[in-house]
Amino acid sequence: MIFSMTGFGRASREVADMALEVEARSVNHRHLDLRIRLPRLLADRENALKQRVQGTLARGKVEVVVTLSTNAGAAKLVIDEAIAAQYVEAARTLSGRHALTGALDVASLLALPGVTRVVESEIDAEALAAVVDDAVDEAIRGLVAMRAAEGEVLRLEIEGRLATVRGLADAFAARSGEVVQAARLRLQKRAEQIRRDVGLSDDARLHQEIVIAADRLDITEELVRLRSHVGQFEETLRAGGPENPVGRRLDFLLQELGREANTVGSKASDAALAQDVVGLKTELERIREQVQNIE
Repeated sequence: MIFSMTGFGRASREVADMALEVEARSVNHRHLDLRIRLPRLLADRENALKQRVQGTLARGKVEVVVTLSTNAGAAKLVIDEAIAAQYVEAARTLSGRHALTGALDVASLLALPGVTRVVESEIDAEALAAVVDDAVDEAIRGLVAMRAAEGEVLRLEIEGRLATVRGLADAFAARSGEVVQAARLRLQKRAEQIRRDVGLSDDARLHQEIVIAADRLDITEELVRLRSHVGQFEETLRAGGPENPVGRRLDFLLQELGREANTVGSKASDAALAQDVVGLKTELERIREQVQNIE
């Protein structure tokens, strides 16, 4: 099984009158680029959470976002009546001493510093850490499941394109013999024309040129390697798994397939063969686009 590098997972928990949300998302990247975003209360958990995620994922640009929000009714408003009484007494004193008018109303009193404060529920750090770890694990499992599902889609598409590549290799093999034979006939006709024009013939030289032309146009070795790389590519696709990311090896095999395609193209002296080489390179480029997203 192969895994895509694109995925998303989410998890939520309730802990100590607080709502915990975790979202994990990933896209393709050459290496594992992991970022953990945490609220201030959980800042010290960053390294531990990175280690948990790194134990599951090998490649991709991954972002894990953890948010904490207080549930309605969890926080309490506390009024310091002693401080409030001092404000009231001070207002009366100043009013009487300086003949001031106006009274200190309740709204103004509550707005004064120190009269009110919001007290949130206390949270046990160890209990919260355990809940966060569990939620992150669940979000990553969801992300991995999505990556696996998309990986299966990629595998089916790539295997279909590899079948096309095999078919083109067979077409090259069939056409190659015809190309070599056509070159041999051209050389023989040229030799016959020279013999008629000047009355000279050099069968040894003709034979040598035919051998050189056949060697220059022969793509047997390239096709053997091309088929071998396709076979290795298919085996690698089947060997992929959670503990065996195969994206880099597939990318390497694609480079080798590209080299063989270029060599075949350089030897193509036939319009039909050259057209098939274009088709081969097109298929390899489409496979490359998909491989870029494989873990």
